[in-house]
Formats: sequence, structure tokens, C-alpha cells
Amino acid sequence: MPTCPPSFDLIDPVLFEIGPLAVRWYALSYIAGLFLGFYYVLQLIRRPALWTTHAKPVAAPMDKGFAEELLLWVMVGVIAGGRIGYVLFYQTAAIWERPLWIITGITEGGMSFHGGLIGVMIAMILTARAYKVPFLNVTDAVAAVTPIGLLLGRLANFINGELYGRPAPDLPWAMRFEHDPLCLLRHPSQLYEAFLEGAVLLVLIAFLIWRFRALARPGLVTGVFLAGYGVFRAFVEIFREPDSHMPEALQGYVTMGMLLCIPMVIAGGYLVWRAYREPVTSTPGMLRPDRKAKDTKKS
Repeated sequence: MPTCPPSFDLIDPVLFEIGPLAVRWYALSYIAGLFLGFYYVLQLIRRPALWTTHAKPVAAPMDKGFAEELLLWVMVGVIAGGRIGYVLFYQTAAIWERPLWIITGITEGGMSFHGGLIGVMIAMILTARAYKVPFLNVTDAVAAVTPIGLLLGRLANFINGELYGRPAPDLPWAMRFEHDPLCLLRHPSQLYEAFLEGAVLLVLIAFLIWRFRALARPGLVTGVFLAGYGVFRAFVEIFREPDSHMPEALQGYVTMGMLLCIPMVIAGGYLVWRAYREPVTSTPGMLRPDRKAKDTKKS
């Protein structure tokens, strides 16, 4: 039984059911985000001029084979890191009280962006080392497409009626959400995040890439993404329902999301500073996976 009649219930959180299997918009948003991101990365790879200031660029620093391998491990990193991070950051007690829920409860939602980011970082490090592709080029490619997944993921949160905002009874667009035990009119903070962390960040980074060749400065796109996400997320946390497990003295002022964004902003600022301090890339400097295989055979 719903706890509260929601203001928006035009879309069922469950897309369709086959026996005990329920396919939810939440899961579909992850899948769509990954594959749309993969398609966007391929478009960037097919345009070597975006990655270098060289008059006649030969190739991007990675190719389709590398992107396919990266997609596989990024999927693992997003799901494993996102779930583990959610439990560690927001549901720590569940580790001891109901450990199996860490896995079985994934169908109910509950993924941490910051945990997923750590999982993706590990995937990028391992894949870049295996293929000998410059690490910052890899992070730039992934950072350019991540806002797509954030946009879709926040829309799925809205459809699920989760991660809602603080009470806002006088706000014209305030909404009630099904899982709110108090049934209050609240900020639709999921939509704020979809707009800022998803749409705005995607357009900003795309503008820097396509207009100013930001990919020619390794680490610049990554830095803009980290700092931009950190600032936008910390801002929206003002409107999100605060975390109940924070120390009482901090509740209402500081949230876990804000704390986790601080190192992101610092790291992002450093990468932007570093990108402009280092000389612009003038040559592609690519080692393709097929070249690596040939070199291995020769040795």
C-alpha cells in the first residue's frame, strides 16, 4: 500500500514483469546511460582533431576495441561500486543486520554516485594500464559522457518517488511522493539534479570539447566534470531531504552528499589548473590494442 498518494504517478516504476522478474525504469536508466555513453565516446574517437592541435591528426588516443573493453569494466564498476558505496555511506547498519540485502536489495534501488565513481575509477585504471592508453585521456572520455547517465538516473529516481526534497508547502511546483511517511509537499530535488548534474553539465562539457578542443588538454574535461558535479550536487543538497544518520549538530546544515563532494571539487580544481599549466597535446601518442599484441609477439 502506498504511504502517500503521489502528485505524479503517470509512469509506473516497473516497466514490465515476466513472472518474478520485474524490469524497472531505474535499471533501464543505467543500461541506457552506459550504451548512450559508449556511442558518444565512439563519436569522439572518430574525430582525432578533437584530441590534439596537430595539423593532421592520425588517430585518437584510443580506438573502438579499447572502448568496448572499457564499457564492460565500467559496467562492473558502476554497479558494484554504486551498491557498495550506498551501503557504506548511507546504510552502514545493514552490513551487520541484513548482509544479504546488500545484494538482494538492489532491485529496490539504492546506489551511490560517489561509490560508483570509485568503481569506475578502478575500472579505468586497470583498463588503461592493460592497453597502455594515457589515463587522463580515458578519464576525459568517460567524464564527457557521464552526465548522460546522471540525467537518466535522476529521472528514474523521480519516477521511483525516492531521494525527494525537503518540505516546501508554499512552492508552486512542490510534490508529494509515495514513499514519504509524512506525506508532505516537497521539492522535486531529483529534477533539480537531473537538470544541473545531467543536462547543464553535459552541455557545458560538450561546448568545451567541440568549441575549444578541451580534450587536447588531458585532464581538463575530467576536472570540469568533478568540480561541476561537486558544486551542483552540494547546491541541490540544500533542497534534498537531509540524511537522518548525520550527527545531530550537523543535521539540517551539512549532508553526507556535501561532505563527499568536497574532495571532488578539490580534485577537479587541481586537474583544471594542471591542464592549463601543462602544454597542449600536439601529437596523438596512441598505442592501439592491436599494436600492443604485435609488440608482444615480437618480444
